[in-house]
Amino acid sequence: MTYGELWRQLAAVYDEGEARAIVRYVLEARFGLSPTDVYSGKVTQLSADDQQALGQIMGRLMQAEPVQYVLGEAEFCGRRFAVEPGVLIPRPETEDLCAWVLESAAVGGQAAPALLDVGTGSGCIAVTLALEAAGARVAAWDVSPAALGVASANARRLGAEVGFSRVDALRPPRDVAVWDAVVSNPPYVLCSERAAMEPNVLRYEPASALFVPDDDPLRFYRAIAAYAAYALKPGGELFFEFNPLLVGEMRAMLSAIGFGPAEVRRDRFGRERLLKVKR
Repeated sequence: MTYGELWRQLAAVYDEGEARAIVRYVLEARFGLSPTDVYSGKVTQLSADDQQALGQIMGRLMQAEPVQYVLGEAEFCGRRFAVEPGVLIPRPETEDLCAWVLESAAVGGQAAPALLDVGTGSGCIAVTLALEAAGARVAAWDVSPAALGVASANARRLGAEVGFSRVDALRPPRDVAVWDAVVSNPPYVLCSERAAMEPNVLRYEPASALFVPDDDPLRFYRAIAAYAAYALKPGGELFFEFNPLLVGEMRAMLSAIGFGPAEVRRDRFGRERLLKVKR
């Protein structure tokens, strides 16, 4: 099949722009075809084995399975992270969270900052911080053994030193003044938002890593913030990615726990999604 035939087939599932982008990504990441190769018709010159593999990939994509799960990898901060069902696919806006952590005084101003990633998933945040923050000592928690396995494998493959532990964010240990920065991107999508979400997310990504009940949407943030209030060193900083619908509730909750005014930033898509408070 030609590139045009491939993306037109996938346009039955995605809009045209996304279908084109997904097919280009598959052809580059799986078959090593550059954009020039794609547009010059080299898709039709793939070997018989590659044509068969491409057909299998297209079959899975036509079922709305996310391309990251089909290929077993996702790009994040210029690196490729292994992902599989049961582990949330890294999002571009989380790259903005990492950038903010790396530029902060709690990280950049320390010789060997101690950093904690709560709810690490694929390990994309923890591994990125370990590789980008000079001398950082990075730890990462998750309650899912499957996620910890994927995250540990990503750290080994990418050459990052991260200490992974199975810890439930809702039942953290009683640490005092051990971290320069705590960062987390916990579940924050309201159950009532399901109706507006794409089927490729709802069918394949782990609900436990996405959704929170409408009557207690800050359950993870409250627990992590209460932990960080004691576990951060004086002057340490807490970073969150959060639901833009809940910015007011987030500010009020953090103030009630005893943090100072929250600094909120917009992500690359213009939504208030990133937050920082200081101990």
